[in-house]
Amino acid sequence: MAPNKIVLRFPASIADKPIIFHLVKDYDLMINILKAHINPHKEGTMVLEVEGVRAEDGLAFLRDQGVGVQPLTEEIVWNEERCTHCGACTAICPTRALYVERPAMLVHFDSEACVVCQLCVRACPMRAMEVRF
Repeated sequence: MAPNKIVLRFPASIADKPIIFHLVKDYDLMINILKAHINPHKEGTMVLEVEGVRAEDGLAFLRDQGVGVQPLTEEIVWNEERCTHCGACTAICPTRALYVERPAMLVHFDSEACVVCQLCVRACPMRAMEVRF
């Protein structure tokens, strides 16, 4: 079973609760947190992969707790024809989805490792990185 990439939006009232703990403990799910911005008493967001037999039950639990659950529908697309292989995007990529192949010094993109943080879109001087909805 392939993991589902989802975006969670936590309201301020539950941002300090152990919600992800319950997904692991109560629903026996494997969680891979790809990106998170959670502050107590403020709204939070998290991008994660969820895998397990009871994934739908776990997502229903999240919704019952007031957590917004959406599939990750955006993706980053690398336009290789525009890329000059300058490497600006590789320095900023938090998951190393963009990397330089040595000794050829060519930029490569692993879309499976991408968490759609969009930092590369802003960093690329040639606009070779695009967001697709």
